Amino acid sequence: MTQPAQLALPPLSLYVHIPWCVRKCPYCDFNSHSVRSELPVDAYIDALLADCSADRHFAQQRKIRSVFFGGGTPSLLPGKAIARLLDGLRERLDFTRDCEITLETNPGTAEYSNFADYRAAGVNRISLGAQSFNALQLQQLGRIHQPENIQIAFTQARDAGFDNINLDLMFALQGQNCADAMRDLEAAIALEPEHISWYQLTIEPNTAFYSNPPSLPDDDTSWEIQQAGMQLLADSNYAQYEVSAYARAGKQAAHNINYWEFGDYMAIGAGAHGKITWPEENRIERYQKTRLPDHYLAAAQTCAFTSHRETLAEHNLPFEFMMNALRLNQGVASELFTARTGLPLASLEPQLTPLREKGLLGTDPQRLYTTTLGHQYLNSVLESLLSD
Repeated sequence: MTQPAQLALPPLSLYVHIPWCVRKCPYCDFNSHSVRSELPVDAYIDALLADCSADRHFAQQRKIRSVFFGGGTPSLLPGKAIARLLDGLRERLDFTRDCEITLETNPGTAEYSNFADYRAAGVNRISLGAQSFNALQLQQLGRIHQPENIQIAFTQARDAGFDNINLDLMFALQGQNCADAMRDLEAAIALEPEHISWYQLTIEPNTAFYSNPPSLPDDDTSWEIQQAGMQLLADSNYAQYEVSAYARAGKQAAHNINYWEFGDYMAIGAGAHGKITWPEENRIERYQKTRLPDHYLAAAQTCAFTSHRETLAEHNLPFEFMMNALRLNQGVASELFTARTGLPLASLEPQLTPLREKGLLGTDPQRLYTTTLGHQYLNSVLESLLSD
């Protein structure tokens, strides 16, 4: 492969993993663990701050442009704990003035007092895990909340001052037809969130659904739901900017866009994954923190939180980049490929040219993006890029 160019430092985000939940959902393949006793909140916050201190040199003089609290269920932590954590993170890292700070919330664990404390601490975006507004579907998905809890939690977040709220919603659920799915989507739109993450339920390995799969809609029904939902969202002024992300004007998720544009992200917390670029060494590194919460807490004694790290192989960089960038409807500037991988775009032309000729990739030399047809067959496009 062609000699790589000097890598540029991309923007930097921070991911914070909270590994506990009230009950693990049967579709969930994230590192989450059901609560068995009182949470060690203070000890975990101490460990997160020690983890951040150990990795603070990863920033390389960059400011943090976004923070995302994921899980698990971050809303199991009281607002004052999130405030202490954010204060400690700001002491160790430099946040941009307009830093987007998102916290995932389960409607079944939401309380107004916490929302108010989250907002006072600096959280400025809430992601509410609705998943469905149908009681039977929520039961089948193993969720702990009822449809009315979504409305209550959403209203509480609004009353606490949040003007940037995302709703997570699934489709192609067990026994769901197109009319059912549209009722779910209409209920979400009626709340007028700024952002809707609308994605198809998939069965992942190492989940309860993988061992005992539910009967899901066939491909034709799933496609009908997807097409009808995309039209409904567009008619309701939610612009699709990524495969499963729809937003009102100016409310795209900055944290997720940084992932899709192959930016860097620090990661703290049990099982958290990070990616860091080292320009002086001309390499990109991925790493993972130790997975089990008890092991992570014990690691605080020695600050040995990292369980795995690897340098991305040069021959894998094109696929790694494109796998993320092509998820965006508008794609990315062509020059970003070299800036983020160190490789000339010409090295990928043998794969790109046939995709353009088939009408799957756009022909604008200034941008890398799929056409409408290519977006529809994104997996096939990516397989073509992986084949060589």
